[in-house]
Amino acid sequence: MSTLLNPSAVYAKRRAAMGRALIKAGGGVALLPTAPEMPRNRDSDFPYRHDSYFYYLTGFSEPGAWLVIEANGKAIKSTLFCRPKDLEREIWDGIRLGPEAAPAQLGVDAAFSADMLDEKMPELLANQNAVWFPFATHKGLETQVDGWLNKVRARVRLGAECPQSQHDLCRLLDEMRLVKDAHEIAILRRAGAISAGAHVRAMQTSAAMLRAGVKGGLREYHLEAELLHEFRRHGSEFPAYTSIVAAGANACVLHYRAGNAELKAGQLCLIDAGCELEGYASDITRTFPADGKFTPAQRILYDIVQASQEAAIAVTRPGQRFIDPHNAATRVLIEGMLDTGLLAKAKHGSVDDVLESGAYRQFYMHRTGHWMGMDVHDCGDYTEPGSQPQPEKDALGQMVMRKPSRLLKPGMVLTIEPGLYVRPAKGVPKKFWDIGIRIEDDALVTPQGCELMTRGVPVKAGEIEALMRG
Repeated sequence: MSTLLNPSAVYAKRRAAMGRALIKAGGGVALLPTAPEMPRNRDSDFPYRHDSYFYYLTGFSEPGAWLVIEANGKAIKSTLFCRPKDLEREIWDGIRLGPEAAPAQLGVDAAFSADMLDEKMPELLANQNAVWFPFATHKGLETQVDGWLNKVRARVRLGAECPQSQHDLCRLLDEMRLVKDAHEIAILRRAGAISAGAHVRAMQTSAAMLRAGVKGGLREYHLEAELLHEFRRHGSEFPAYTSIVAAGANACVLHYRAGNAELKAGQLCLIDAGCELEGYASDITRTFPADGKFTPAQRILYDIVQASQEAAIAVTRPGQRFIDPHNAATRVLIEGMLDTGLLAKAKHGSVDDVLESGAYRQFYMHRTGHWMGMDVHDCGDYTEPGSQPQPEKDALGQMVMRKPSRLLKPGMVLTIEPGLYVRPAKGVPKKFWDIGIRIEDDALVTPQGCELMTRGVPVKAGEIEALMRG
């Protein structure tokens, strides 16, 4: 179900904005293919998923399609190439839109069969100032473009001119996609609500199965199945990424995949999972006691991580930089490391000393967030465009030249996901060994601050325990 009554108008507006960006950059023609179908084995493909850039400008999810935008002077024209109608293939694979229906359905100016791509593309490239296409995202695309340009060059004696420059279309599209419009925000909110419900279901299932003492025990894959069920029954097409369901020490592996490990009373479970809805991702992490009750050691570290997330949320607002939530969360985490003895004060000194030495990375080794949107790790620069590099220390303490971090603006969406991961090690209090905790929410930057779109699942320890008792 579409979020708007006339979604084609949304994509037409984006194509017009893309055309204006091309004109501002000197004009030319932009070429954008969707993703290819990918074989899984001899007689089966992976579930098809469109290219995000292509879908952003078309709303069209069939494979085998291309979009061309011509932008010169004040004129902007969009042309779609798509699979032709084919009764026999439609019997097997489903109904195709076809080029005849595409202009009215999608709002493009013209449409042709994809079979005519090689014939029409040299005509569309001729006499253009420049050609824009996504670099390093579609294998073989550069060679394909070169082939079309060679056909244009072969017509030079007939008066055709070949584009003199090639540019990365992602540079323009990344800036457009970084700030979400109302259509995107509505979908992201719905995706966040579905994913939050899935996390609630997983928490409750965990406690119920352990109380019931199910034969064979509670396994990570049991909870993954609950997530997938909840995603799909609310209309999500796919998980936005491979779900992490990590029991006990497995939570200290950042990219752990749900396996068959047994969850037991007294252990924590870390779930990092989100659905994709209408091409947009969600991304939630919650850490909870498998049986519904935190141990004292678990609760101490959990409260530190939750406090660090609240500190990050407080500085997620317009005018702050992307790095500021990370810096705020890291300071709170370091304070907790020193207070609990994860880091010995006598050895490591103050919060500022630990920041300087980087000793905290033993327990917190990732950033506190990333852009999110159509892709779970969405596109967009993390540094401020047009700014000058400045000297700063990198993760190894080396001085490097870097641009300032990106300024946050309303409409940007980012995750806020601090964590603590305690592996067995000399000098680390044993009661904290094998505890991995991460808390993650999706934040929409608003004029006043930020909106957490994924708080349909509890985050406070007491609220999680109450939910799991129920």
